[in-house]
Amino acid sequence: MQKGYRINAATGIHKGDREYQQDQVALLSHPRVAGCVLGVVADGMGGRSGGRKASDQVMLTARQLFESYLPSADDAPSLLRQIAEEAHIVIRLTAISAEQEPHSTIAMFLINPGGECYWLHAGDSRVYLFRGGSFVKRTFDHSYVQTLVERGELTEAEANVHPQSNILMGCLGTEDDPTFTHDHLQVSTGDILMACSDGLWHYFTNEEMGYVLGSLGPREASEFLIEKARTRARGGGDNLSLVVVRLDPLDGD
Repeated sequence: MQKGYRINAATGIHKGDREYQQDQVALLSHPRVAGCVLGVVADGMGGRSGGRKASDQVMLTARQLFESYLPSADDAPSLLRQIAEEAHIVIRLTAISAEQEPHSTIAMFLINPGGECYWLHAGDSRVYLFRGGSFVKRTFDHSYVQTLVERGELTEAEANVHPQSNILMGCLGTEDDPTFTHDHLQVSTGDILMACSDGLWHYFTNEEMGYVLGSLGPREASEFLIEKARTRARGGGDNLSLVVVRLDPLDGD
């Protein structure tokens, strides 16, 4: 029988060296069900107004649908897919009035009471799972360089510095319906989940992130990772955002 846990969490966001902020991040606690949380990161693209409209729409859709979600009766993967699909449709509609084509990545994880965890993403914003300070798994980007990595033509380190690393093979708001990749896992005490945009993960190895998240609390880790990413960007950093959830033991466990 799994021991109980308490949720220790934080979010962080910074515009980097860009003129404006197009990332959005949220950590939502269920209004009626204790221990049920939704973490969401959206990286908007498409001009000053277009990208921000797209990421804002992801957050609005997530909040609205999560409020009506009932963990004991509703299907979690269906909820995540509905959030992504509805946000995609509305972003497509806003393209009519936007100055440029609005698009957004999406990376979400949902934790139900009891530790069932579900995640979904489209684009190159990621969800990670760390067990203590050790990397366990992450989402795989819908990007051009990720296809090269999967074919064995590039290493992950080479992909990070590839000149076409920003080319996405799918995200919200595209003319063709995007591919949504989802996963289901059981989390327990000591596990750490993180969703983040490429403005953050681009500057770290899995091992570095695991060490920081395993050594510091969520708030301190978020601040440290943002500061270190800013230093490593050397004045050329993108917007960056992250949400971190750590499952701490209950007092006495």
